[in-house]
Parts: sequence; structure tokens; C-alpha cells
Amino acid sequence: MKKWVALVAVAVTLPACGQPAFHYVRDRDGTAYFKVPASFSRVDAYALERVLSRDAPADPASWSAAFDQAASPAPEHLFGSADPFVYVTVHRLTDRQRNEISLNRMRDFLLPVTDRTRTAYLTAELESGRAPAFSHFEPLMDLELALDGGARGVRVRYNYRIGGTVQTFDQTAILDDTGTSLAVMLLACEADCFAARAGEFDEIAGSFRLLRLPG
Repeated sequence: MKKWVALVAVAVTLPACGQPAFHYVRDRDGTAYFKVPASFSRVDAYALERVLSRDAPADPASWSAAFDQAASPAPEHLFGSADPFVYVTVHRLTDRQRNEISLNRMRDFLLPVTDRTRTAYLTAELESGRAPAFSHFEPLMDLELALDGGARGVRVRYNYRIGGTVQTFDQTAILDDTGTSLAVMLLACEADCFAARAGEFDEIAGSFRLLRLPG
């Protein structure tokens, strides 16, 4: 019987020719993983969880990790940095969430991407008297993913202006074949940085996958 599980995990660095090439991050059951270059440092993802969940209480059925390539790593670099940043979160979905999940909900899982969600976000911010932290949305890519074993997902890339900086985000969301686990990777860097290092981001995103357990 096929089995998919969420990414709940441990990071392992494997040496190559005496020097570590990547951090390999995989789940404890060996079913999913991604990799980031060894030049990235792991940072505390708790602050990001609070921002991205809009200050909602921590979800005990979720896990997240963050990696920063800046000389002085910091969680807030996800929202503005000239160095690449990687954030991954995995959620075990409730029955209600399973019934409501769609490709558009995957697109909007971390930041407002679809027209409807962006409009709701901007309206709520303006009605509260706050200037929107994310503005001048610019879509760059939108791909639907049909994956092995019945998993499915979406990959979107877009720009947001945050303060005086244009930040590029590249998000891959994967729903397992049972519809119970959603794994999301968000890559980020200032727009010029992202354009110059797109190949590196594609390699990281391409490593993000779910694996099937035998039996």
C-alpha cells in the first residue's frame, strides 16, 4: 500500500570530495526531502510562522525550517535580502482543510497570490488604517504540477514590493496522494539577485519532492 507522509525532519550534510556540498533535509520516515547548498545557514523559523500565519497560534500538526545564505543570517531576510532565502513548511490537514484544498488555496497558502486573496488582503489592510506591507504584485510564472504516485501541486513565481525593495518569491506547494499532507517551499531574494541566480533556485526547487515508501 502506498504511503505518503509530511516532511517532519532532520537535516543531514553529506560530504563531497572532503567538502560539504549541500544540506540534505529529509523527513524522519525517509519519504520526502529537499536540499540547499552548504553555504546556507539554518535560522529559527518561528518568527516567520507568526508573520505568515497572521499571528495565529502555532499549529501542532505543522513543521517548518528556514535557511539563509546571507553573511549574517536572519529570519526577516525572507522579506527583503540580496541573498537567497529558503523557507519550507509542512502541514497535516484537518478533514475540513482536506475538503477545501484546491490549487488556488495552494497558491495562497503563504502569501496572497490569486486576485481574490490579494483584493481581500489589500481591503483588510486599508480598512484597518495600515499601509499594505506587500504591494505592486507582479506575476512571473504559474505551473500546475502532476507528480508521480498521485501527488499534485503548483509552482508560482511573483514579485512584491516590500518597503523600497522588490522581492521575488518562488513557491512550490505539493499535496500528497491522500490529500492529508501539504508541503510548501518558498524561495526568495531581491529581484536582481533572483534573476542572476535563477539556476540555483531552480536546482533547490527541483530537489523538493515526496517519496513513496515501499510496501
